[in-house]
Amino acid sequence: MRLRNIPRAESVIQEHDAVMNAPEEKKGKWNREFGNAHPIYIEIGMGKGQFLLRMAALHPEANFIGIERYSSVLLRATEKFDQDEFRELENIRFICMDAKELDKVFAPGEVEKIYLNFSDPWPKARHAKRRLTSKEFLKRYEGVLSEDGEVEFKTDNTELFKFSLEQVGEAGWVLLAHTYDLHHNPEMNEGNVMTEYEQKFSAKGQPINKLIAGRKNRI
Repeated sequence: MRLRNIPRAESVIQEHDAVMNAPEEKKGKWNREFGNAHPIYIEIGMGKGQFLLRMAALHPEANFIGIERYSSVLLRATEKFDQDEFRELENIRFICMDAKELDKVFAPGEVEKIYLNFSDPWPKARHAKRRLTSKEFLKRYEGVLSEDGEVEFKTDNTELFKFSLEQVGEAGWVLLAHTYDLHHNPEMNEGNVMTEYEQKFSAKGQPINKLIAGRKNRI
C-alpha cells in the first residue's frame, strides 16, 4: 500500500513537545529525560499510536517511546496524543527514525521491553532480513535490551508468525509464550491493548497471533 505523503508533517512533528528531534543526544539518559527511574518500553512501527498511548495511560509506572519511520504516520500519532484523553500524559515520547539505528539512540541495557505490532511482513524471501522479527533485528534488540528484556510481537499474518517463531529459536532467544489465537487465550489476552489493525482484523473474525520472547543469554 502506497503511503500518502503529508507535506506539513515534517514541520508539525519538529515543533511537537513529545517528539525527540535529536534522540541520539538522549542515549543513556532516557530516564533523565522522563525525570524518573521507571523502565523504558519502546514500540517499533507504532503507526497512529493507539496502542502506545493507551499503554502509557494504563501504566504510569513505565515510560513509553514510540518509534515510527514515516513522518506522515507519526503526525497522526501526535494528533491523537493532542486529544484531551491523552494530552496530560508525561510518560510518552515519539521518535521519527529507522529501527536499524536503535544502537545510536539507546545504550546497552537501557530498554526493558520492545513491542512489535502488525509489522510489515515483507513477503518476498529476499527481503526477509528487513522483517522486524528476523535474526538480524533480534541481534539489534540484544544491543539495547536489559538482560531480562523481552520482545512482544502481534500479527494477523500466520506465515510471518511462523517465520518469527523460527527466528527466535535460531537466534538463541527464549520463547516464553505464544498463541495462534490471542483473543481466545485467556492467560495471554489478559490486559491486552488492541491496535487499530487488531480491532479491524478481530471484527472480521481473523485470529491474532502473539509471541513473547526473552533475549539471548537471559538470566
